[in-house]
Amino acid sequence: MPSKTLRIVTADGESEAFAAFPDDGERHPAVLLYPDAFGLRPVLEEMVRELALAGHGYYVLAPHFLYRDGPVPLVELPAHIGEEARPEILGKLMPSIEAHLGGGQAERDAGAYLQFLAAQPEVAAGPVGVVGYCIGGLLAVRTASAYPERVAAVAGFHSPVVAGGPDGLHGLLSPIRAEVHLGHAASDLTPEALGELNRALDAAGVRHTSEIYPGTVHGYTMRDTDAFDPVGLARHWDRLLSLLGRTLVSG
Repeated sequence: MPSKTLRIVTADGESEAFAAFPDDGERHPAVLLYPDAFGLRPVLEEMVRELALAGHGYYVLAPHFLYRDGPVPLVELPAHIGEEARPEILGKLMPSIEAHLGGGQAERDAGAYLQFLAAQPEVAAGPVGVVGYCIGGLLAVRTASAYPERVAAVAGFHSPVVAGGPDGLHGLLSPIRAEVHLGHAASDLTPEALGELNRALDAAGVRHTSEIYPGTVHGYTMRDTDAFDPVGLARHWDRLLSLLGRTLVSG
């Protein structure tokens, strides 16, 4: 299976990215995968490769979305991110993340990533799926909102997509045409907040499943953190592959 590090030209510079796809000479549906706050690193590359080979196979692209502030790694990371290291690392990253969420940066970059995918000879014609972890889940939702005609599936895991956002959740959700799955960590969302979010999704007319993964904490999909939960990760793969299969493969 080919995998490679790329540089994608955007309106504001060049974004590093990692891509993987089946080595079978066929065209495959595309998936744009946004990393969590810790960014591109070995565990993310493993997930990209795993998704590329899953089911019927996908062309999976994971960008370094904080490229404006420096190359990978933006912040030096230990091989295993323990709870004692998390606050300091996130403290260094949050200014870059907050800047990226403002001023239209995220939406401009999403357009460049989607344009890149459409130009690849290994990518099949048609809409794409967008997946994100942690802050990447919010980027996935914003991508689907900004480019509704291009995105057929959205999945966000332990992501800060909650009702009552500063820009108005209905305004964010109402343009979306994609089917959405949100897998919330039990530590991130109360059942009451889940109900509020799901009512907002219903009101916006978004086809969705939105659920709390029992017993999980924020970051449960990431093997290189203390938050990792193998049951939560398995549930994530089940929900994600089902979503992509019925929206990108079955149509």
